Amino acid sequence: MNAGDVATPASDAARSSAPLLRMTNVSKSFPGVHALQGVDLELHRGEVLALLGENGAGKSTLIKILGGAQSPDAGEIMIEGQPQSIANPLDAQRAGIGIIYQEFNLVPHLSARENIFLGQEGGGLRWLPVNAERQRARTLLDRIGVPLDVDARCGALTIAQQQVVEIAKALLTEARIIVMDEPSATLTLQEVDRLFAVIRELKSQGIGVIYISHRLDEIFEIADRVMVMRDGQHIDTRTIAESTREKMIELMVGRTLENEFPKQPAEIGSPRLRVQGLCRGRDVQDVSFEVRSGEIVGLTGLVGAGRTETARLIFGADRLERGTIELDGVPLRLRHPRDAIAAGICLLTEDRKAQGLVLGQTVRENFGLPNLARFSRLGFLNQRAENRSLDGYIKSLQIKVTGPEQRVGTLSGGNQQKVVLAKWLERNADVIIFDEPTRGIDVGAKFEIYLLMNRLAAAGKAILMISSELPEVIGMSDRILVMHEGRITGDVSDVNHTSQEVIMRMAVGSSKAGT
Repeated sequence: MNAGDVATPASDAARSSAPLLRMTNVSKSFPGVHALQGVDLELHRGEVLALLGENGAGKSTLIKILGGAQSPDAGEIMIEGQPQSIANPLDAQRAGIGIIYQEFNLVPHLSARENIFLGQEGGGLRWLPVNAERQRARTLLDRIGVPLDVDARCGALTIAQQQVVEIAKALLTEARIIVMDEPSATLTLQEVDRLFAVIRELKSQGIGVIYISHRLDEIFEIADRVMVMRDGQHIDTRTIAESTREKMIELMVGRTLENEFPKQPAEIGSPRLRVQGLCRGRDVQDVSFEVRSGEIVGLTGLVGAGRTETARLIFGADRLERGTIELDGVPLRLRHPRDAIAAGICLLTEDRKAQGLVLGQTVRENFGLPNLARFSRLGFLNQRAENRSLDGYIKSLQIKVTGPEQRVGTLSGGNQQKVVLAKWLERNADVIIFDEPTRGIDVGAKFEIYLLMNRLAAAGKAILMISSELPEVIGMSDRILVMHEGRITGDVSDVNHTSQEVIMRMAVGSSKAGT
């Protein structure tokens, strides 16, 4: 239908009965890779469709095609029964599609209002006065149900507030379809609840939401239907009532995982890491615990509880105000991470991309960074020895790479995590601190990380696992420590008989337990 055509009753009826979005037989290939193979997707008005799949399943490529960032080799896109030609992001915006990527497209030094209207200068809003912009922005935020200072600088807002600004940007362009890519990855539990309230409000307005997440618990809370992709293909779509956690995992990985958390008991020996009375401001207050040989200790709590800050003290990244750290009974003086590394302590950071890896460098270069002394002699690097050692880890950790010279930034999240782990294993560390080890990686890669933890524990390593995922903490820990406002508020030794509710009460400071 052209812009000047008048809709007939028949065409109106066809539009009302058609899905809000239908993508049919969408295919896309890159050199040597079939990213999408005849994929179909349907989204209805007022529906949340969860899009699931392992890293590399084709989810991102499908969404980029919908958002106009990539062009399909074949296939059709229809919105309310009308064919769409989406050649670029502006076409997608005009079609009523809003994509909220995991990395927000906001300018930090501009206000929320300025970010909301950024890019609209060439349209009908060109001469909208500032006061009118401010009122329109407030109206959009009221529509979402989240009051916000529209003149606040975006760089000063929380991640959750920035996300709301992105949603308001989409609503300004009258988006009928909103895609959210890993929207809860960096949110607190309270912020996730707020996000879900926003999504329910969008649903009530007839907006369709495509929700991409690796957190399966969330899917059951917010989704109406689930679509699973694997190896570039559409595997299955079913209602949430027809779905189980186990079935979704099986569809994603293509095999049955008998146990999502394959914890294997290891021989637990004497304490390897002992910290006593650690203090640093209000972030860490009188924290004491120990981790024994062969033991996996889970450290959990709400965001801001002091978990990462405690790990940084143990790794020498921050300076202690008070307290002691011992490894195998020997007191350590850690003034710098190099002191911790030399002593046999390593840290897999929460943000592997910003702190654990140099994304522009190769797998080999990242592997070698903390190990140059091992592969160098008289100032010359023995690259053959470096490659030989790296090749062993590529095989044993099953790192999916084209070769040691592949840029690490092109790897999936799970394989990036394995590269970080490989460089620390080469150091033969005795204490390994995992800070959110499975954040942003798919269930198959998570399973492999858990198996690696088992092997490390069986080898006598002491493992401290920091995680916000309570099923993961309960499923993989021999003992659980809970933090609240910089203090240990729970020490759970009988992990098999605890629950998420018990741990959450400790995390909010309403009870203290040592069971």
